[in-house]
Amino acid sequence: MKRILVLLILTASLKNQAQQDPQYNLYQFNQMIINPAYAGARDGIAVVANVRNQWVGFSGAPKTACLSMHSPIMNKHIGVGLTVINDQMGPRNWMGVYANFSYIAKLSNKFKLSFGLNGGYNRYQFDFSKINLKYNESNNFYTQQQSYNKLDLNAGIFLKSNSFFMGLSATHLDNSPVYTLKDTSGKEMGYRLRTHLFLTMGKSFKISDNFIFAPTIMLRNGGEVSNGDLNLNFFIFKKLWLGVFYKGSYGPGFLMQYYVTDKFRVGYSYDTGMNDARILGASHEVMLGFDFSGNKSKVISPRFL
Repeated sequence: MKRILVLLILTASLKNQAQQDPQYNLYQFNQMIINPAYAGARDGIAVVANVRNQWVGFSGAPKTACLSMHSPIMNKHIGVGLTVINDQMGPRNWMGVYANFSYIAKLSNKFKLSFGLNGGYNRYQFDFSKINLKYNESNNFYTQQQSYNKLDLNAGIFLKSNSFFMGLSATHLDNSPVYTLKDTSGKEMGYRLRTHLFLTMGKSFKISDNFIFAPTIMLRNGGEVSNGDLNLNFFIFKKLWLGVFYKGSYGPGFLMQYYVTDKFRVGYSYDTGMNDARILGASHEVMLGFDFSGNKSKVISPRFL
């Protein structure tokens, strides 16, 4: 039964009826993975590696690896960056390389507003023998391995201060089909990248010098799926982030980020899969972050940035 449900979800993604973009729990500590306007937001060179293993123990379940790096230039008015993503889900394997550009405007002594774009080259590989199709007569078209290449464009805006952020981004602005196949009876099966929208917001409240409360939310819309996340996070002793969250369609979980040094941080999250996907199992996510700004305020500030 579990295997059947996994195949149904994976097939729904191929038919553009499910969320196609990778899911992240630790996005609030590296928002460049969902918003190109975040480039340069850490005021120095930042490198982050992120690995997510979803629905552990099930063959064909989503697995995502991402490496991003970015930095401000030209007196911190411009942000540049690079993102490399590999996302595997059932019959589909996606490899993407994105170049990032943002313009950073200083609105006041507290707030900065960024506008960002990134463009990418994507390679999609499909092994259709891994899915079960409803119409057996079409199987001869899909029991094979195929590769497709496509350019991609994403955009976003990002507003931030030391204790507040808000971002809005859109992925796959060119949502023309990656491929379309047709069998002898005229039935078609294709893979189209639908535009995904992300809205994020967070605010930090200083309780004491060693204790900060920082809730965040994310609302997302992609394909025929809309959901959101609510995070309740705490920054303790200027070293450790601890948080609990409820992830729409996945259920509750927890996260942490620890500053090993001023320039090196480690993050981990676990979501239980106790809601709609409870039968699919839990998910793990690990993040390593390196900051080369030489700015110690990144650790002691209440902000996520």
